[in-house]
Amino acid sequence: MHVAIPLYPRFTALDAVGPYTVLAFAPGFTVTFVAGQAGPVPDDHGTLRIAATASYADLPAPDVIVVPGGSGTFDALADEALVAWIGQAHEHTRWTTSVCSGSLLLGAAGLLDGVPATSHWAVLDELKKYGAEPVSERVVTSGKIVTGAGVSAGIDMALTLLGQASGEETARSVQLMIEYDPQPPFDSGSAKTASQAMMERALSLLP
Repeated sequence: MHVAIPLYPRFTALDAVGPYTVLAFAPGFTVTFVAGQAGPVPDDHGTLRIAATASYADLPAPDVIVVPGGSGTFDALADEALVAWIGQAHEHTRWTTSVCSGSLLLGAAGLLDGVPATSHWAVLDELKKYGAEPVSERVVTSGKIVTGAGVSAGIDMALTLLGQASGEETARSVQLMIEYDPQPPFDSGSAKTASQAMMERALSLLP
């Protein structure tokens, strides 16, 4: 199972690295970071670079794509090569997935018309522009399209995908291997329970 994770300037690192870690541990999976051209791509803080080892042209028909989000998503919506690759790759995938605002790129590629999907709470309503049905859930599956909510939800999305692709036992084994047993010190990880002031404070942290 070959997984391609496209990178673009100012992606959010955990959006890409969370699913990468889950799927790279899974037996029979190979994960490749791709971009317009091979080479390092900066994250949304500009202090971390992940090297794409292949171009879009090098990997036109992966089995799975995982599109990350980030503060660079809105600029990436105008990246014709990226959007075209997502649309073309989708024709061959077994699963097409996204994390956070990466779902907007699925929408721009024409994949979400009439499809329930999720995204980061701050941009969830933006999905309506692409005909999608915004759903405020951690992971949303619709056929072969699987979307994850904000950032850390990419791990949940990848485990959900792995359960579908390789069975629950494999997914559970990987979850144990990475010791994914969330016990956050604060109950403030959802916009559903956050105050307006806390939401505004959180948005002020965006790079």
